[in-house]
Amino acid sequence: MALASTARAAPSPALRVEGLGVRYGALVALDDVSWEVHPGELLGIIGPNGAGKSTCYEATTALVSRQGRVSLAGHDVSDVPPYGLAALGLKRAFQQNAFFEDLSVLDNLVAVLGARAHAGLLGSVLRPLAAARRRSAAQVYAAQQLLRFGIPAAYHALRPKEIPYGVQRMLSIALAFGDGASVLLLDEPAAGLGGEDMERLVQLLLKLKRDGVALVVIEHHMDLIMAVADRICVLDLGRRLAYGTPAQVRQDPQVLDAYLGRAS
Repeated sequence: MALASTARAAPSPALRVEGLGVRYGALVALDDVSWEVHPGELLGIIGPNGAGKSTCYEATTALVSRQGRVSLAGHDVSDVPPYGLAALGLKRAFQQNAFFEDLSVLDNLVAVLGARAHAGLLGSVLRPLAAARRRSAAQVYAAQQLLRFGIPAAYHALRPKEIPYGVQRMLSIALAFGDGASVLLLDEPAAGLGGEDMERLVQLLLKLKRDGVALVVIEHHMDLIMAVADRICVLDLGRRLAYGTPAQVRQDPQVLDAYLGRAS
């Protein structure tokens, strides 16, 4: 009698994109690009300026008309609008910092916590005490999240423009993560960072991976990507040039010619 198989099916990627294509008239901005990332992994997306990296994010999050398919945890979400993707756990941070400038750092995070912090108009009118307790609990949660993202308590009462630039970058990531994300897309999080700020970013990315978050990171800092990425997708002229581990990408002749340079 045949023994029952004990093999388990491989888990679905947290995020998979297949055959992404974006065209603006005759201009092909993205052509048949595919990649995937699993929980607790970091996929780096690199390439020269104009390679299609940001367009790849726009296509993944349904911010532009596109061809191809997008799946979250094995479920096709190709027809889900951007705000629907966020509700399903796919969130992104943009290249430029964007804050509620008139709110404190703490209240910036409270503002993006949705139902965890805000009872809505009807709830506030009919159950004001419950609404107040909800907001109080949300402030405690927000303070814990800020610490988790490397933002010391000394900055929580300040406005974003009053805190150091490196801390602002951490705040941008915290606001994108909000009340939680299964997949987090970051667009050049290391822009303008160096020294201790860069090391804090590395530690934050590694912590998010340990927590099971799937990360997709566009970045020009090759040392950062090589240190934290599990796999790298290299784009060039809107097409996927290479895809593999950092070691494989480092040794790929096409990548060396197109992006990293023979001297690296």
